[in-house]
Amino acid sequence: MTAEGVYVYAIVRAGTALPKGVGGVGSPPAVVRTIRQGVLDVVISDAPPQLRARRRDLLAHQELLMRLADGGPVLPMRFGMVAPDERTVLAQLAAEELGHVATLDRLAGCVEINVKALPAQDALPTLVAEEKKVRQLREAARRNPGYEASLRLGEAVAGALARRAAAAGQRIQRELSPRARAVASGPTVSGCALNLSFLVDRAESDAFLSEVQELAQAHREHAEIRLAGPLPCYSFVSSDARPVPVGRG
Repeated sequence: MTAEGVYVYAIVRAGTALPKGVGGVGSPPAVVRTIRQGVLDVVISDAPPQLRARRRDLLAHQELLMRLADGGPVLPMRFGMVAPDERTVLAQLAAEELGHVATLDRLAGCVEINVKALPAQDALPTLVAEEKKVRQLREAARRNPGYEASLRLGEAVAGALARRAAAAGQRIQRELSPRARAVASGPTVSGCALNLSFLVDRAESDAFLSEVQELAQAHREHAEIRLAGPLPCYSFVSSDARPVPVGRG
């Protein structure tokens, strides 16, 4: 089977060295190469036939981006970016060259760290102790068990868990935002009270991760904090990306 177009990984400054020993998507891993437009290079490979989001390919895509970032700023593409041919890639790059250069300057020396806050499902004893309404409904359900009583209790518990997670997420956001260059809201995730990405100096990423872990421990009775990173700066490639307002509460 033949390749189906050109797979695009990233845009980098012209002359950025490709990492050694790292292949692209596909099986066997595609050979990665660059094509140049002005002061920029585009990192590409032949697109494999019937490309799907397999774990191996997702990891290969991200590993290549992270290794590229060792040599300078990277404007990363999301997994699955395929163009018909190299001419199309170069034409699009030429049309937006100045904007891409500005983005690379803005992302230089940075990584992305994503933080999500979800309801703390393992903190029900604390929830009952601290939430009067939940406590009252639980006592009522014990006195007069039944479907309606259980339904009201379940709704109250779910609402309280979500409210507490959101409040914890706002507090964590206030603590972390001053330590980041920018903050971007992520897409809505079912059951998630907070989904934020932080643009962090690479040299400070370990300290930032440690602080997130400390905050997660401090707020464990109110929220489950999930951490991902360092990541390529996916959430900050658009010139429209702006810091989100720090929550109040």
